[in-house]
Amino acid sequence: MEPEVLINEPKETLADRLYKWRTTHLSERQSTIILAFLIGFLASVAAFLLHSLIHEIQTLLRTGITSDSFNWTFLIFPIIGVYLTSLFVKYVVKDNISHGITRILYAISSKQSRLKRHNCWTSVVASAITIGFGGSVGAEAPIVLTGSAIGSNLGQYFRMDKKTLMLLVGCGAAAAIAGIFKAPIAGLVFTLEVLMVDLSMASLLPILTAAVTATCFTYMFMGSDSLFNFHLDGEWIIERIPASIVLGVVCGLVSLYFIRSMGACEGLFARLKEKRYAKLALGGVLLSSLIFVFPVLYGEGYSAINILLNGVSEADWEELLKNSLFYGHGHLLILYIALVVLTKTFATAATNGGGGCGGTFAPSLFVGAFSGFLFARLWNIYQVGVYIPEKNFTLLGMAGVMAGVMHAPLTGIFLIAEITNGYNLFMPLMIVSICSVMTISIFEPHSIYAMRLAREGKLLTHHTDRSVLTLMSMESVVEHEFTSVQPDMPLGKLVNAISKSHTSFIPVLDNAGSILGEIDITKIRHVMFRAELYNKLTVRQLMQPVAAKVGVNDSMEEVMRKFDLKGTRYLPVVNNAGHLTGYISRTRAYSMYRKMVADFSAE
Repeated sequence: MEPEVLINEPKETLADRLYKWRTTHLSERQSTIILAFLIGFLASVAAFLLHSLIHEIQTLLRTGITSDSFNWTFLIFPIIGVYLTSLFVKYVVKDNISHGITRILYAISSKQSRLKRHNCWTSVVASAITIGFGGSVGAEAPIVLTGSAIGSNLGQYFRMDKKTLMLLVGCGAAAAIAGIFKAPIAGLVFTLEVLMVDLSMASLLPILTAAVTATCFTYMFMGSDSLFNFHLDGEWIIERIPASIVLGVVCGLVSLYFIRSMGACEGLFARLKEKRYAKLALGGVLLSSLIFVFPVLYGEGYSAINILLNGVSEADWEELLKNSLFYGHGHLLILYIALVVLTKTFATAATNGGGGCGGTFAPSLFVGAFSGFLFARLWNIYQVGVYIPEKNFTLLGMAGVMAGVMHAPLTGIFLIAEITNGYNLFMPLMIVSICSVMTISIFEPHSIYAMRLAREGKLLTHHTDRSVLTLMSMESVVEHEFTSVQPDMPLGKLVNAISKSHTSFIPVLDNAGSILGEIDITKIRHVMFRAELYNKLTVRQLMQPVAAKVGVNDSMEEVMRKFDLKGTRYLPVVNNAGHLTGYISRTRAYSMYRKMVADFSAE
């Protein structure tokens, strides 16, 4: 009797059981809506925890500080916060979590919308430490990364397809914005404009579900107060259209300054990539010095924005000067505000460059508020035209600069209207936001989040053709099996090599593996079967120059461009050293492209 053979079958996991139940009882659309609701709830919890942590840290550190003296602790706390954050990232996270929204865009375009599990919580902790200790950055980008990571990981756990996974990432981002600002419409348009998730009937309902859910739970956690208190200072009148247009242009130029100065500072810190303590020293000294001179740069700066939005007298606006060298010199308020606009980007870059964690969302609102107030004050002082309310134009400046920095006019319009209940200013909000984006678009075609990826050809856009090419992987179309020959090989041995090849061409390589040319089998048929020439002709005499070649790091858009330009059937792929690694077949590339277009366009 033969012994019984025991086969150990893999044990069914909870994820397996949930997947079976979901596919049996729920449609794909129903599953997506349920997950969107869950994402909205979890994102609102994350936003509540982040703001609570920031508030508790700031309250603890500010105890006993008076307003009529220099605050020497401003020289110490920001450096401590940045250092603690850098330690947390290095020894706990062990991954790069900076530039949160840029990382989401990269995950959508290059990682099939897959974000790592630790992104669900690490940005919350890191940014709470950074901002709580006075880092001059915002909490919005980290919480958007957190919300998107929650969406991505829930989608992966429930084994949703690639397109649904992208949608769930968008749901997480929309929920995060809606949860932070209690602004569901702004969350929706942010996802469409900044993350560039295409709007369709299939995607609208899940994104709205996530945004509304996050907003409702945020009201439950934090009450019904708006982030900024604002009361309209007089009705908008048509005579203020010229001032609104000029403010929009000014906001566009300020946005350009914001992006360019931020990029220059990031480039400086990037050159110190391997010198952690040098980055900490440079970032810490710059940040602490700026905060010491301009205390309004401490933290997110929302309290300073509220002073500008609610002040009614010079005494109210001079609250901005507390703890600074300017305190008691109210006549220097305009100079102080102008200097704050100029230095905010350096404080933000120093925070992140030194090792901190935060975003540019809040800094753009901050710079916009100060720019709008400064514009209105100067307009009224020099009586350029009809009187314009400084409070109203502070609000318009927030929308203008944020729209310009993000290249997202709808986000600027709806976010500012929702977080301030300033719906009566819709017309000037639209004028300022549109003029700002039109102005900066002349100089910068991409937002501050997208320009890094755009330079590398890794940006997903609403252009379906370009989006599909961005999503296509170079590695997936490269054929690594090929038969090669050397230039001095006689025709007889070449014929033998041709008999072993499965392609209509043979690459000619030197001893180092660099491509010198190609043998096109279809063009040497007149000599292939003439035995008397086998020892007289060599590969060098028969080969042709390569029409075009691509690098391993080139984008698929560049690959397709070369196929169309040269009309060749195959393109050799070379590495950074110039050595041949494989070939891309025109037939295979276009076949995969057509399939992805069909999948991408399907509802």
